[in-house]
Amino acid sequence: MNKYIKQEYQKKINELKKHNKFYYENSSPVISDSEYDKLKKKVLNLEKKHNFLKSNFSPAKIVGFKPSKNFAKYKHREKMLSLSNAFDEKDLINFEKKIFNFLNEKTDLNYSVEPKIDGISASLTYKNGVLIYGVSRGDGIEGEVITENLKTIKDIPHKVTNNNFPKDIEIRGEVYINKDDFQKIKANFANPRNAASGSLRQKDSKETSKIPLKFIAYTFGFISENKFKNQSDFLKELKLWGFLTSEHNKVINSINELVNIHQQFEKKRFDLKYDIDGLVYKVNNLQLQRRLGFTSNAPRWAIAHKFSADHAYSEILNIDIQVGRTGALTPVAKVKPVNIGGVVVSNATLHNEDEILRKDIRIGDTVKIERAGDVIPHVLEVDFNKRKKKLSKFIFPTKCPSCGSNTEKEYNKITKKFDAVRRCTNEGFVCEKIAIEKIKHFISKDAINIDGLGKKVVEKFWDLNLIKFPQDIFNLNYQKISSLDGWGSQSVSNLKFSIENSKDVTLDKFIFSLGIRHIGMENAKIIADFTKTIKNFFNIAKKNKIKDLINIDGIGETQIKSLEKFFQNKANIKVVENLSEILKIKDREINKKGKLKNKSFMFTGKLQNISRAEAKSLIEENSGSIVSSVTKKLDYLVIGKKPTNRKLEQAKQLGIRILTQKEWFDLLN
Repeated sequence: MNKYIKQEYQKKINELKKHNKFYYENSSPVISDSEYDKLKKKVLNLEKKHNFLKSNFSPAKIVGFKPSKNFAKYKHREKMLSLSNAFDEKDLINFEKKIFNFLNEKTDLNYSVEPKIDGISASLTYKNGVLIYGVSRGDGIEGEVITENLKTIKDIPHKVTNNNFPKDIEIRGEVYINKDDFQKIKANFANPRNAASGSLRQKDSKETSKIPLKFIAYTFGFISENKFKNQSDFLKELKLWGFLTSEHNKVINSINELVNIHQQFEKKRFDLKYDIDGLVYKVNNLQLQRRLGFTSNAPRWAIAHKFSADHAYSEILNIDIQVGRTGALTPVAKVKPVNIGGVVVSNATLHNEDEILRKDIRIGDTVKIERAGDVIPHVLEVDFNKRKKKLSKFIFPTKCPSCGSNTEKEYNKITKKFDAVRRCTNEGFVCEKIAIEKIKHFISKDAINIDGLGKKVVEKFWDLNLIKFPQDIFNLNYQKISSLDGWGSQSVSNLKFSIENSKDVTLDKFIFSLGIRHIGMENAKIIADFTKTIKNFFNIAKKNKIKDLINIDGIGETQIKSLEKFFQNKANIKVVENLSEILKIKDREINKKGKLKNKSFMFTGKLQNISRAEAKSLIEENSGSIVSSVTKKLDYLVIGKKPTNRKLEQAKQLGIRILTQKEWFDLLN
């Protein structure tokens, strides 16, 4: 057991080392800040639970990453450590409790509260008022000398003439970029923090000077004459010396007040000119700070109270209506860009018309936006306290914004309710937005699968009149494409090869590629199993015998109506006719003697080293079948990483056998 725990621990340490390098040395993180924080927390929790786990690369021992070889090194006279994190009131109470325990007395505390700017830490050494060194944090012990790059920032004085200025001092602060300035250069960087980091690590300071960097000062490292009583006193003096400080610095007296100010700030953070990802609380009394000192990687007297990793507040600038492949009209809120868990969000889905009405969402509202994991950011609620006067209710369009056709909500006879989604009534390829989305679906991985013909390429080819229908893909003007920006002879040759390769397609994938509403991959396979050939499939459609499919298990009235509607459109019939002549559509062959014959499977959770599509294909190749819900008809529920608890409980209640991925592989082999 200990061996397994050590392996898991080392795996996470290696992962942390890798991301530290991406974050600190390469200035190009591949995971969000919240995901990075979670990884650190997992490592620390493992160490806390198992005292035999130790590593020199533990986040409890290291800060940042070793300085790059591209810059001269500089040893900080006072360690430049990062802060411990708090995420809720419980963490803050625990932070204060540790302070009292260390001091061995309960004393009156007040805290200097400062915004935690999402930028890059830097230290400035002044001797006799002159800036002689500018250094990055590095690993907290040694940093990189980036003096010339820092001198390009207008907020950093090269010389301080104030008589009160210490003879020798390290002033520390954060280098950042304002949101508005970032919008002008965002094509080159993932987010404002990356822009600041990448700019500071330029070898040529002239390149750094082109980026609108700013600097806010917040503390000191080494200081030759420390006559200050409180952190708040030092912040006031910084301003007099000519340094930019935050206008939001405050002194707060209790944990309860800290929680309140944090909640207020989380709502108004998008109003700030720069990104912040939390608030920093420091014991205000500098004498107490000296007594409390440091742990191996963080001060005992300060903590960073992070904002929620998955939500933030922003203002709706506009509401766009997007038209999907099935004609669904989806409202999308265009919001003031806001940083949520390290990702800059400027769009959030509003789901549908009913959702807008239920939440009373209006253009100009301040709203709470959630972004959890890979889920598309969406609007949770309106902050009605911030609603401006005379904001008009949003009127959802009754005409399609793409083609002008009527839009409607379908009536569901079973639920006896109208659908929440409003749809364009146009079928086929007359509606431009529907047509483009249908073509994107046609070339997707689970359909025809044309490598190199991505969504953006489809949009560009549409604008150039190279593609208007799926069949146009197989008659492209490659000479014209080769003259386009970004298209060389090799990329054109690769595209041509991919398109030719895609002509060999199975009947079920062809049916799925047509993008018929309610005909997903599983229904396409069921129909292909019944019709066997493209000729039979097309004859059923043309001779209006689609109702014959009602007897097939898995095909219901909803699918029948959708198929009928699709084939009532002449453009759709022409598409199927043309494609059936161009493509080499393989007849549906079913292996009836495989080892999984008459056995049904369902997957839940993420599979390791195999895609869900490949796993399903393996089951079908071995005569098994895939079902989409947990019922008595299910034989096996295969669980991967983070399975859905509801499905697990349902399977247990019905006595369905539950397999791990390894057990499923064993069953196959």
